Amino acid sequence: MMRGYSPEKPALDQESGRFQILSLDGGGIKGLFSSAILAYLEEDLGIEVARHFDLIVGTSTGGIIAIGLGLGVRPRALTEFYISKGPEVFQPKFMGSWHELAYNLRQRKYDNAPLEKALKGCYGEATLLGHSRKRLVVPAYNLGDDDVYLFKTAHHRRFVRDHKVPAWKVALATSAAPTFFPCFRGIDSQRLIDGGIWANNPCLIGLAEAVGVLGIDLNRISILSIGTSDELVERPKPLDEGGLWRWKSHAFKVALRGQSIGAFNQACLLLGEERVLRVDPKVPKGLFELDKVASEDHIAKAAHFSRIFVPKIEKRFMRHEAAPFKPVYSAPSARVIKKEE
Repeated sequence: MMRGYSPEKPALDQESGRFQILSLDGGGIKGLFSSAILAYLEEDLGIEVARHFDLIVGTSTGGIIAIGLGLGVRPRALTEFYISKGPEVFQPKFMGSWHELAYNLRQRKYDNAPLEKALKGCYGEATLLGHSRKRLVVPAYNLGDDDVYLFKTAHHRRFVRDHKVPAWKVALATSAAPTFFPCFRGIDSQRLIDGGIWANNPCLIGLAEAVGVLGIDLNRISILSIGTSDELVERPKPLDEGGLWRWKSHAFKVALRGQSIGAFNQACLLLGEERVLRVDPKVPKGLFELDKVASEDHIAKAAHFSRIFVPKIEKRFMRHEAAPFKPVYSAPSARVIKKEE
């Protein structure tokens, strides 16, 4: 028998047989909306939301939240993390001048040192991905090998490396958005960038993991998918015949939106619409941006939409409590921060 290995059966609610996935979108500082929705959910229902999900998958800012939930950090503390650290993380080198524009044409907009410091403070510098109490899948992209990259907890005997990686490094890799932050090379010198490049809405990744790795039947799976807001826009008609100049400010957003819609629709097709719930409110154009710190507006939107969605989430997801996660390989003990410090 492999050292440190103990076979694990999929952890299912023995009464319902359900397997629930929490999927968290990317979106930069807009992750504040996602964390606040979860915080209101916990406070309204008097629960610990992570206990009701068997698998959590998150991309970019959603990955930061997913890792935090797995380590026992509560959504309210994550919300305060975004409020307090957001202005430090998204602090441009130059303020309101042509120097900023000139710099951003050839260099990433932000340093990742403030984000690294913030993540170490949130998770604990010595805390590893393997200290997660939940199964996690966190997407990134390997720029050097031009291939997708998935960080995973040790929920299968094949997954022998990622549980040894510091949690803050995984978070830096999944959130290294092109043009905003440099690629992250702190894991075996690989050139890792934001998972949103290919999986900004990671609900299909969670579904594939449940079926393909854990062997869960499709008819047992339900997904709660939380976005970071969906901007109301009208694509300009000149894009119909447009070239590089006209598409330069639209291509990335169209690609992210197309991937998100496609992932959600395919999940609904596979599971049925009654077993996939999406929380992703429409917002006016320009209200939220990936790096626009607008804490009061994010909280206000979360407060409003949580009133609408908390009863639906309670009815469809909160009656199931996931069995304890028993990783195949154990990680050494480390200090894990559960509350604000």
